[in-house]
Amino acid sequence: MELQVKQSRPLAWYAALVFAFLYLPIIILIVYSFNGQGVGGFPPRDLTLKWYRLLFSDGAIWDSVWNSLLVAAAAVAIALLFGIPAALALDRAEFPGKTLFRRIVLLPLILPGIITGLSLLMLFREAGVKLSLITIILGHGTALISVATTEIFAGLQKFERAQEEASLDLGANYWQTFRRVTLPNLRLSIIGAALLIFTLSMDEIAVSFFLIGRANTLPLEIWGRLRRGITPEINAISTIIFAFSLCAIVAWYRLRMRSESGQEITDELLRSTKL
Repeated sequence: MELQVKQSRPLAWYAALVFAFLYLPIIILIVYSFNGQGVGGFPPRDLTLKWYRLLFSDGAIWDSVWNSLLVAAAAVAIALLFGIPAALALDRAEFPGKTLFRRIVLLPLILPGIITGLSLLMLFREAGVKLSLITIILGHGTALISVATTEIFAGLQKFERAQEEASLDLGANYWQTFRRVTLPNLRLSIIGAALLIFTLSMDEIAVSFFLIGRANTLPLEIWGRLRRGITPEINAISTIIFAFSLCAIVAWYRLRMRSESGQEITDELLRSTKL
């Protein structure tokens, strides 16, 4: 027992260093968003909400936040609209070239964002499409279809097909079974994919940089300001984004726990009916 404790101490220290490397910069950013001396001066002192008041009166920042939210929501809709059928095709259908189709679907996950953004820019230029938020939405939605497909395909792999068979045996058609049985069981995977797509879209710079028109998204607005130096307002908006992301993660985790407990009850009922 004593030997195990001695062996675990280096691992504990190593884990602490890893977590410090990951989260200490975020903690520093949050603390300096309240620093009365701005981004300079150590240790932070004269804690204040002045930078948040300046932030809420900064119209350009909030216009970019609204643009990013609009783009992210539309990207979620596009990615799920195409990702759900693609995942169902990979899981349920047999067709020539299925292996190639799977690799093509996963290709945007491997390609660097600069390649995706540049190729879409060339496509829109050849089609005569003017760059705007619409082109960013199409770019994000296209690039993130693979995320929706992989997340929902993973959920389909865990799905108990006996529920669909029972629904069909009880007289429901395929559409009713999909709407009332398949989709509710994929709810957790769909929500998880939507949150991931939303987060990646809010954070996307490479694709947005090539497809941006006159309206900025939040990452590009922050990047443009950072070229002139770090300002306390950037720390403040970053803190708000972090708090929002943390709330979304907690909400998804609680939903997952509730869904898994419900799935255990369903599996137990299915096993009892088979017996």
